[in-house]
Amino acid sequence: MKKYALAGLLVWLPLAITVWVLLWLQGLMDGVFQWALALSQVLLPAGADGVIERLRHVPGLGVVVMVVAMLATGVFVTNIFGQWWVQQWDRVMGRIPIVKSIYTSVKQVSDTLFSSNGNAFREAVLVQYPHAGSWTIAFVTGKPGGEVARLLDVEHVSLYVPTTPNPTSGFFLMMPRSAVRPLKMSVDEALKYVISMGVVSPPAGAVARPEGADPNRAG
Repeated sequence: MKKYALAGLLVWLPLAITVWVLLWLQGLMDGVFQWALALSQVLLPAGADGVIERLRHVPGLGVVVMVVAMLATGVFVTNIFGQWWVQQWDRVMGRIPIVKSIYTSVKQVSDTLFSSNGNAFREAVLVQYPHAGSWTIAFVTGKPGGEVARLLDVEHVSLYVPTTPNPTSGFFLMMPRSAVRPLKMSVDEALKYVISMGVVSPPAGAVARPEGADPNRAG
């Protein structure tokens, strides 16, 4: 009986989590849409109240409107005028106390992670962490720069070591390039390996170990 219950759980659990995430996203988009309708109700003439109230009760309309708005925004900001507008918006947000710190930090992280010009999470590597002889998967996010780079004697890389099963939290490390072992597996495969706590094994021969390297030593 326990065997069958576990097999059923393995089928339904991923589906349940997927549905939960989708419903959470839908609720988030609907919340933003309802806020926009409330703002419109304040700004528009009283005659528009009836239309706004009808829009509030259209199921799924908030998701559709938000997706269309994101696509339209993406099209707008990819041209020269749109980029200029974004720069002006960033300047305005950068002058507001408290908001400046939050907005700037989030924008830097999002630009690094999602920009096509960024280097974040482009390569999965194997490193010894938190001590020698203990190995974990990390992701290369770039190279140290500025004052930090000047104080380092040899070439270093910036790494993000995610926690499991929640990879959105983790540790930022700077390690010598020689101590990092590249992996042949893709970033998606490495993330699955981390999130599954090692249950979903990577493809055989994923470690690109240098010739003659001692498997018990770093670099």
